[in-house]
Amino acid sequence: MFSSPAYAQSGAAQAPGGLSAILVQFAPLLLIFVIFYFLLIRPQSRRVKEHRDMIMAVKRNDVAVTTGGLIGKVTKVEEGEIELEIAAGTRVRVVKSMLSEVRPHGAKPAND
Repeated sequence: MFSSPAYAQSGAAQAPGGLSAILVQFAPLLLIFVIFYFLLIRPQSRRVKEHRDMIMAVKRNDVAVTTGGLIGKVTKVEEGEIELEIAAGTRVRVVKSMLSEVRPHGAKPAND
C-alpha cells in the first residue's frame, strides 16, 4: 500500500557526454595544479637557482652571512667549504650551502 514497485535501470542508459563529464571532474584538479605551479613551484625553484649561483660565485674577501647569523670575511674558498674570519685572528670553517647572503668585496653598509 505505501510502497511502490522498484524497477532496475537498464545498462544501456549512460550519462550524457561521457568524456566531457570526466573532463569536467578533472578540470578543478588541473586548475589547482597550475595555480600551485605558478605560485609555489616556480618561485621556489628560482630561489634555489639564485642561491646555488650565489654560492658558486663566492670568492676571497667577500663578506658572507651564514644561516646561523655569523658575519665574516671570506679568507679561503674550497669546493664544499669556506673559511670565514669573524674577528681578528678568529677563523671558522663553514659549509658553503649554509650561506644565506654574500656581499661583494667593497660593499659598504647603509648606515656608515
